[in-house]
Amino acid sequence: MKQEFFIKNNDIISQDMWESKIRSLQSDTELEDSAGAIALQLRRLVESAVKERLEGVDHAGICFSGGLDSSYIAALCKRFKANFTCYTVGFQDGDFKDPEDIIQARLVAKHLKLRDDEFKEKIFTVKEMEPIIAKTIQILKQGSEQYHTDIVNVVTVGVGAVEVAAHSISRHEKIFFSGLGSEELYAGYERHKLNPTNAECTDGLFKMYARDLLRDTAIPQALGFAFTTPFLDEELMRYSLRIPIQYKINANGSKMILRKAAEPLLGTFSERPKRAAQYGSSFDRALLKLARIHKQDGKSGYIKKILEQNL
Repeated sequence: MKQEFFIKNNDIISQDMWESKIRSLQSDTELEDSAGAIALQLRRLVESAVKERLEGVDHAGICFSGGLDSSYIAALCKRFKANFTCYTVGFQDGDFKDPEDIIQARLVAKHLKLRDDEFKEKIFTVKEMEPIIAKTIQILKQGSEQYHTDIVNVVTVGVGAVEVAAHSISRHEKIFFSGLGSEELYAGYERHKLNPTNAECTDGLFKMYARDLLRDTAIPQALGFAFTTPFLDEELMRYSLRIPIQYKINANGSKMILRKAAEPLLGTFSERPKRAAQYGSSFDRALLKLARIHKQDGKSGYIKKILEQNL
């Protein structure tokens, strides 16, 4: 399996090295090809990035939300006849409808004709979520101490809990595919609407280190697996940062060029709007529910309470 861009000697590289590697990807020249030609080449690069990460892997897991990135990865794993399972998790309380990610993942799984062993879901109750969130907070606390930076906050706990929950229902996969990096490369966040430039995309990649990479190193290390991130493939990133921004974000939406690349495999499922993991899974709601149960001052107060209990 191909070594990840942010890993060296089985550990995460330093922040300085990460920033240096991102700077090396930058180019002053944008691609002059048509949107169709760019989408075709992008499709080839994504396919190659996924295929290289399947080499030598007996079985892989996919953190599967039914969104564009995880659905594209799952579609390619299916196309390459890989041994894999998509894991979808969500939280439900009372009479609320099923979490959005669960609903969407079921639809995409049917579209991709995933077998029972290729798709597994679980909706967690409040009682089941409490140890998942506590475990996530403890792992991130240890990561904060190991990497000398604070990675314990509402967002990282929300996303991290999705990862911990997905691993908990897995067959203890050693490798999990993640769509990390796609939002930055293809202008998927709200801030890209305010500043639609490739400079903003690159700036987001710089900031991923403290926001995403440390979390997604600490959690796998604690649980005994590794994330593999095809969208953070060096060749793919270098090409993607040269794609004109108007092909990424425009009046029709965000991540448009990636949607165009994925459309032959996903059809209309390539059109799903961005939904952050903690919201699509309703895990953010679980944090709020637990805060109320324990009479804490919001989600941050509940996280602080867990941290104090583990001192």
